[in-house]
Amino acid sequence: MDNTRARLIERYPVSAYFALTFAISWAGALTIASRYLIQREPLPAMTGILMFPVMLLGPSIAGITLTKVVDGKADLREFFSRLLFVRFPLYWFTALLIPPALVFAVLVVLTRFVSPLYAPSHFFTGVLFAVPAGVLEEIGWTGYALPKMLSKSDAMSASLVLGLLWALWHLPVINYLGSATPHGSYWLQFLFTFALAMTAIRVLIVWLYVNTKSVLLAQLFHISSTGSLIVFGPSRVSSAQEPYWYAIYGSALWVFLAVVVHNSGRQLRVASQNN
Repeated sequence: MDNTRARLIERYPVSAYFALTFAISWAGALTIASRYLIQREPLPAMTGILMFPVMLLGPSIAGITLTKVVDGKADLREFFSRLLFVRFPLYWFTALLIPPALVFAVLVVLTRFVSPLYAPSHFFTGVLFAVPAGVLEEIGWTGYALPKMLSKSDAMSASLVLGLLWALWHLPVINYLGSATPHGSYWLQFLFTFALAMTAIRVLIVWLYVNTKSVLLAQLFHISSTGSLIVFGPSRVSSAQEPYWYAIYGSALWVFLAVVVHNSGRQLRVASQNN
């Protein structure tokens, strides 16, 4: 890497991370889909599914590479050590119950008062699909980008920016998220409601990190979030109905977050962690 480019990355380490992450992930996804895009054919479901593992390489490769470039080899070793950091009160692990509890509760209420089509599924092995997403993505989002963003702004502002960019990062595969795929003419509605929920999830991940400094806990919470959507996501809803329940789930997350922010402030630190 030439000196000019290295200096530019060192000056804008967070912007460099987002640029590299999006470039790797989106280029990989588009490469997988290129044959069908060139021929202007609909993407087969399997092609959409294969785009996911390729996209996961973006955050992890960008996080590791830029840590070495910006912080050096010594900090790269410290970076990996933080991935296994668990020296915090174990009651923080109870936060992992938030996504499954809210997803299940929202779907049960909708099933009871709106339509039985919203009945939650019980695809428990689906959580295995969430593991690589949580592990690989958080190497970059929480392990690299978040600490540098927190050095420049308060936790709430950093989490909102990170959450919106994280939601946007999913754009190449948005048609293959959820149960009613592809979303057809409702893809934009689904994107907005997905972003509503995922930005809230990102704020919760930042809340956990700020109070525990654990990338591992962030990875587990990501797995819990994604896994809950896969395990309980209603399999019979239409593309018009799916954005509806995502919107309600996202709103429920923001109600929970209102309580968190009220008690912890914009730095998202609970009182017992302020010492």
